[in-house]
Amino acid sequence: MATDRMTSLQLRVLIIAILSSFVAFLDGAVINVALPAIERELGGGLALQQWVVDAYLLTLGSLILIAGSLSDVFGRKRVLYVGLIGFGATSLLCALAPTGVFLIVARALQGVAGALLVPSSLAIIISQFEGAAEAKAIGRWTAWTGVAMIAGPVVGGLFVDTLSWRWVFAINVVPIAVTLILMATLGRADRGMGGRVDIVGAVLGSVGLAGTVFALIEQGTYGWSSPRVWIPLLIGLLSLAAFFFAETRVKQPMLPLGLFRVHNFWVGNIATFFVYGALAFGPLMVTLFLQQSAGFRATAAGFVFIPSTLCMLLLSGFFGGLAGKYGPRLFMAVGPMVAAVGFVWLLMLGTEVNYWLGLLPAVLLFGVGLSMTVAPLTSAILGSIHPQQAGIGSAVNNAVARIAGLLTVAMAGLIVGQQLDAAGLHRAMLVAAGLLLVGGVVSAIGIRNRQPVAAPVQTVTD
Repeated sequence: MATDRMTSLQLRVLIIAILSSFVAFLDGAVINVALPAIERELGGGLALQQWVVDAYLLTLGSLILIAGSLSDVFGRKRVLYVGLIGFGATSLLCALAPTGVFLIVARALQGVAGALLVPSSLAIIISQFEGAAEAKAIGRWTAWTGVAMIAGPVVGGLFVDTLSWRWVFAINVVPIAVTLILMATLGRADRGMGGRVDIVGAVLGSVGLAGTVFALIEQGTYGWSSPRVWIPLLIGLLSLAAFFFAETRVKQPMLPLGLFRVHNFWVGNIATFFVYGALAFGPLMVTLFLQQSAGFRATAAGFVFIPSTLCMLLLSGFFGGLAGKYGPRLFMAVGPMVAAVGFVWLLMLGTEVNYWLGLLPAVLLFGVGLSMTVAPLTSAILGSIHPQQAGIGSAVNNAVARIAGLLTVAMAGLIVGQQLDAAGLHRAMLVAAGLLLVGGVVSAIGIRNRQPVAAPVQTVTD
C-alpha cells in the first residue's frame, strides 16, 4: 500500500471519503449567498438568516467529538452509512421547508448528520493508505474539502440566480447516492474497536461546546451582559470543565486525553487553531466587503476565490506527497506565511477594486499557501497517532478548526467595527495575516518530521 500507484480499492475509498466530506463542507459554505432569497420567501428577517447558519454550525461543532468516538467504537463504514443517509434525508427536509422554523430545525438535524461524515471519511483513508501514499491521499482529500469551503458561495449564487435556493439543499442527494453505491462495493464493514460509548462525556462535551458557541454567536446581538449570553456561556464553560474532569475518570473516554501527550498531535492542533481561524475569517471578510462596499454581486464575489480553488486542486496532492517524503515541518511553516502575504497584499484594496492587480495576486498567494499547509498539517496530526484512533483524532482536529472559525467570526464586529469599509477590511486582513504567521511559527518550532507513530492510547483506567 506504500506504492505510488493506488489499487482499485484505495481509489474507491478515496472517492468515497472525498464525496462524503465534500457535502458536509459545501453545505456549511454554500448557504451564505442563499440567505437573502430564503428570507424573501419565508420571512423572519435577520434572525432567521442567522439561525439558518448557526443551527447547522452549532450541532456540527458540538457533536463532532462524539461522532469520532462512534467511528472508532462501531466502525467507520457503519457510522458513515448513517451519516450519509441522515444527511440526504435532512437535506430534502431543508429543500421542502414550508416555514422558517421548520428550516432551522432541519438545519440543526443536518448538522448532526454532518458531524458523522467528516471524522469517518478521513478515518477510512487512514485505514487503507500508509506512509507517503497516505500523505498524498490526504492531500487529495484536503484539496476537495477545501474546494467545498471556497467554492460554496459560487455554487450557491448560481443556484439562487438561475433556479431556487431550495436546490442548494436538494442537490446534496446526488453525490450522496453515488457515495452509497460506491460503498456497497467495499465489502463487509469494519467492526471498530468495540467497547461502550462515553455517554457522560458526550453529554458534557456537547452541552459545553453548544453553550459556548451559542454565547459567542449571540453576543454580537445582545452583548455580554445579557442573560441570553452569559448564562449559556457559564453553563458551557462549566460543562467543558466537567467534561475534562470526567474524561480522566471514565473507563472508556470519548476523548483519550493521552492523545495530547503525542508531540505532533498537540503541536499540530495549536497550528490548526490559528490557521483555520484565519481561513474562516479572512475570505469571509473579503467576500462581504466586495458585496457591501465594492458593489460586487454575490455570485461575482464568490467567483473571486476560484483561482484559490484551482491551486488547491492542482497542488494539494503534490505538496502532500512531498510532505510524506521529506516531512511536514517545512511546508507547515512556509505555507501559512505565503498565505499571510496574500492577505497583506489586500491592504491595497479600496472601494474601487482592480481585480487583476488588487485581488488576483492575493488570491493566488492564498491558494498556494493553503495548498502547502493543509495536507501536511492533517498528515502530521493523524500520522502521529495509531490508525485505530484515526476517527477520534480526526474529530478532535476538526473540532479545533470549527471552534477557531467560530471564535474569529464571532469577533468580527470588534475587529472591523460597525461597517465593513476599507479601513475595517484592512484591520481584518492584518488579523488574518497575523493568525497565519503564528500558525507558521508554531509549526516551524514545534513539528517533528520523523516522529514514530504512537501506540494506541490506553482508554481503560485501573
